[in-house]
Amino acid sequence: MIHILSVGSPFPPLEKALIEPNGLLAVGGDLSPKRLINAYQKGIFPWFNEEDPILWWSPNPRMVLFPDELKVSRSLQKSIKKNNYIIRTDHQFTQVLQACAAPRRSQPGTWIHPEIITAYTALHEMGLAHSVETWINNELVGGLYGVAMGKIFFGESMFSYVPDASKIAFVHLVKQLTQWQFVLIDCQVKTAHLASLGAREIPRTEFSQLLNKWTPQTDQDKKWDFSNMNGRRNENA
Repeated sequence: MIHILSVGSPFPPLEKALIEPNGLLAVGGDLSPKRLINAYQKGIFPWFNEEDPILWWSPNPRMVLFPDELKVSRSLQKSIKKNNYIIRTDHQFTQVLQACAAPRRSQPGTWIHPEIITAYTALHEMGLAHSVETWINNELVGGLYGVAMGKIFFGESMFSYVPDASKIAFVHLVKQLTQWQFVLIDCQVKTAHLASLGAREIPRTEFSQLLNKWTPQTDQDKKWDFSNMNGRRNENA
């Protein structure tokens, strides 16, 4: 049975999430910053189509990347070594969300609709949601966005207009988060794309334990700056 949320009501225990569809926990509520922050701290995220009610998910197992397990293929290494790009952070956050929302061949619709964009823009203005962007010839060609809380980054979506553009942004993200001593990147659900970069599944109970330990250490209340990274061309707005 699906739990119905009213505005202000708490999430049910994660153990109440459905097995099929995997992780569906609750319906309803709102997308206020307070609600979203509480959701991420518990390992819950919203995912729903524009015409549907708000759906909240906590899948089991959980796809994650431990930063020291990042895998960079030879072809990706070649793309990175070209160094014909600039990495920018929090430069065009809304543009990144809109690019991630664009229709894809494998998806007839999008879950990143105006309500989602408004909600995550509010988190961005609070210094919690961030974009990592790949630029070539002063054009945004790829990137990703997500939410940082404590020492965990919750990845939401990525896009590419040219080959490897999102992966380049992701590699720079992982390297910077390693410098900042982040312990985990949440990838939500398994995809071949993420697995190729070293992500793997862990039990939801283990994921929850990591959240309980590391999300309270929240000190990311500002725009990100990757300018201290060595050996790469990086720019902030």
